[in-house]
Amino acid sequence: MVRPRRFVLLLSAFLPLAAWAQDAQVAFGGLRQDTTLPVEVKAESLTVNQTDGSATFTGNVLVGQGEMRLAAQTVRVEYAADGKSIAKLHATGGVTLASNSDAAESDEAVYAVDVGTVLMTGNVLLTQGPSAIAGQKLLIDLKAGTGRMEGGVSTVFSPGGN
Repeated sequence: MVRPRRFVLLLSAFLPLAAWAQDAQVAFGGLRQDTTLPVEVKAESLTVNQTDGSATFTGNVLVGQGEMRLAAQTVRVEYAADGKSIAKLHATGGVTLASNSDAAESDEAVYAVDVGTVLMTGNVLLTQGPSAIAGQKLLIDLKAGTGRMEGGVSTVFSPGGN
């Protein structure tokens, strides 16, 4: 069975409209997010570490903030110095970030809530409607709705769809 992200990469090798680059700027209108909204987390289990001020959610973790959803097998929450607000979310294991018509998959992701950025690393695949772009690192600015893909970037453009 071919995984969807591998299929897109294989498909891109055979399409004459495939574009290859080292890095690419990407618009993320669908991933623009108000980072001041509450963050809701659902998971199968939760472990709290009072020593380092973290909490780890495991098993089918789903994080929601506004229209944005982040899914992974494990999400470690790092709290800010005040101990009340969330500074960062570290997601690992089949990470998916989705909002509206944009979605991205990767091996790992770090959502810096305080600055409104998501850094996705390892086998990144971004789909926007009929278009797809792949690379090794994707940095998304949720406040501006922009991003940058790096590391062996490949993309497939759909004629008339871009």
